[in-house]
Amino acid sequence: MGLTHESVGRGAAGSSLTIHKQHETDRIIALAGNPNVGKSTVFNALTGMNQHTGNWPGKTVSNAQGYCEADGRGYVMVDIPGCYSLMAHSAEEEVARNFICYGEPDGVIVVCDATCLERNLNLVLQTLEITSQVVVCVNLMDEARRKGVHLNTRLLSQRLGVPVVCTEARGKKGLKKLMQAMEKRLQEPSPSQPVQVQYITPLEEAISLLESSLNKVDLHSLPSRWLALRLLDQDEALLVGLEEYLDCDLLSLPGVRDALSQAEELLNRHGLTGETRLDAIVSSLVRQAEAICDGVVFQFPSSAEERDRKIDRILTSKGTGFPIMILLLAVVFWLTITGANYPSQLLAKGLFFLQGKISQGLLFLGAPPWLEGLLADGVYRTLAWVVSVMLPPMAIFFPLFTLLEDLGYLPRVAFNLDKYFKKCSACGKQALTMCMGFGCNAAGIVGCRIIDSPRERLIAILTNSFVPCNGRFPTLIAILTMFFVGAGTALFQSAACAILLTGIILLGIVMTFLSSKLLSSTILKGVPSSFTLELPPYRRPQIGKTIVRSIFDRTLFVLGRAVSVAAPAGLVIWLMANVSVNGQSLLTVCSGFLDPFAQLLGMDGVILLAFILGFPANEIVVPILLMAYMSAGSLVEYESLDALRTILVQNGWDWVTAVCVMLFSLFHWPCSTTCLTIYKETKSWKWTLISILLPTLTGMAACAIFANIARLF
Repeated sequence: MGLTHESVGRGAAGSSLTIHKQHETDRIIALAGNPNVGKSTVFNALTGMNQHTGNWPGKTVSNAQGYCEADGRGYVMVDIPGCYSLMAHSAEEEVARNFICYGEPDGVIVVCDATCLERNLNLVLQTLEITSQVVVCVNLMDEARRKGVHLNTRLLSQRLGVPVVCTEARGKKGLKKLMQAMEKRLQEPSPSQPVQVQYITPLEEAISLLESSLNKVDLHSLPSRWLALRLLDQDEALLVGLEEYLDCDLLSLPGVRDALSQAEELLNRHGLTGETRLDAIVSSLVRQAEAICDGVVFQFPSSAEERDRKIDRILTSKGTGFPIMILLLAVVFWLTITGANYPSQLLAKGLFFLQGKISQGLLFLGAPPWLEGLLADGVYRTLAWVVSVMLPPMAIFFPLFTLLEDLGYLPRVAFNLDKYFKKCSACGKQALTMCMGFGCNAAGIVGCRIIDSPRERLIAILTNSFVPCNGRFPTLIAILTMFFVGAGTALFQSAACAILLTGIILLGIVMTFLSSKLLSSTILKGVPSSFTLELPPYRRPQIGKTIVRSIFDRTLFVLGRAVSVAAPAGLVIWLMANVSVNGQSLLTVCSGFLDPFAQLLGMDGVILLAFILGFPANEIVVPILLMAYMSAGSLVEYESLDALRTILVQNGWDWVTAVCVMLFSLFHWPCSTTCLTIYKETKSWKWTLISILLPTLTGMAACAIFANIARLF
């Protein structure tokens, strides 16, 4: 089914978005809501797999579009970022507000959580100030019943002046009624006017002064009352967007400028300046939400609510919270290690078998031996290594991570770590991005978009590579097994590796805190910002959807980026192994040049060169090691860990070397995929370079100190 592209909006910052319509008569519906209200579940249930994703122009905030049909009418659903307010204190809030204002959607569905309706009405009231074409979707009715919450939605609809529809999006209940209510609202020739927020008297007088002047200006579809309020709260980003949207500078118009001066003077006389004025606006919204909910929401005692509180007392307490976090981390790694072994071997056999067929095909077509070696032994074999080593662990880790996220546990992790990040003058949300880095540092860096403060977002980006991604797990696991676990059953080896690996990762977490503190005390000085951390209710994960979403949204996305940089790396590695200078390969020459410096770090030149050539993908470090030690012309596949250990010991490895290699694997430059992602997120080569130097210098210092102390004793 072909999609046509139609530009919506007038190009205001953060709102110019290509909408994918299937018919000219399709309606465009914005889907808004607070975080953790089930907005994405509503979106997915309505659109299924008919989705398109991308980034908002000029923003590092993702958007999702989907197509659905109801009663013969087509709808393009635009899932705008989840936010608590439209006052634009973050990139998400700015994008959400700009799309509702300038994107000119036909209607807006505001999704609310039935278990905490009063808080969600803040966003509803702000949306109603912009447009009357609104339907309120009260979602999570099943959880509300479980917690003993009952709602009088008919009274709520009367007080808001817009339709209110109850849904259970996970069970796809009420969604048909939701779309019918939206269509009915859009078809009303003169829809009923929604409730109007009443502000304190000085504010109302100032709004009236400005409204009279704004009514003389062509504001397109923007309400003059809302615009007057925004001019009074002095939102600079809004003024930039307005100038672009209206093709004029409102504040340069004499009538508007004079009215604003009079309004400012009026508010100043009543002591409403700066933060005080903003507090007065927010307080009015809160009071109105409380008044609307009076007699609408009824709370009865619930065993489920008490049970959730008991679980929280265990998961977030000082005594049990951290041991449980560490135990869960070890279990996730054990499942990843154990589950990835067989699929990885199977995938490697299949891909390497295909390599032989490719070589035969190239020779059959008359390709010269050097070209066959370059393409089959260089480019393809490197790609096969990366795919076979990366795909199985990611396909296990990311679904496990997403299951914990859907269950509601990860916000508890952020809660536990928040005070420690605050001591480092960083943001508690960094705990979530750090957890994502275990799967892939590139994914963790993209996840840093959830941090509102630019300074704290930079700290999270620059320190994310201190936790090892699954590309470094194979190297760490192999060395742990060979030099520190020893013989035993497969179950014992995997469990012992998981425990030791957890210890190594805890070291990485400690270094994340220390490096965050260093950055916040030097080049990124600042005071930690406050943020709203909501502990959502515990929910039963949707396992099937979780697996599909994590594989397509995370695993394949990250794998695609890794493959794109691994192909040219394979070409370079093959050339270095097969091009000779004075009878020695470039690989041998370069490793010899690096050897004196590498010895200071407790390693040798081959090891350091393997890490350098493994820059495109950490998965190929061990194969490059073997290729250099065995003087092979292509990446070598080792038959067993015992055989690999024999080769390493023969080339001078001991337990000190093993520890130094693990330390350097834990702390060294991010892979090329991660560096590329850092540049795309920061738009700065300076910060990309710092993100490389910070862990690398840390790793070199750690290796040098350990190696020299070990040699002394």
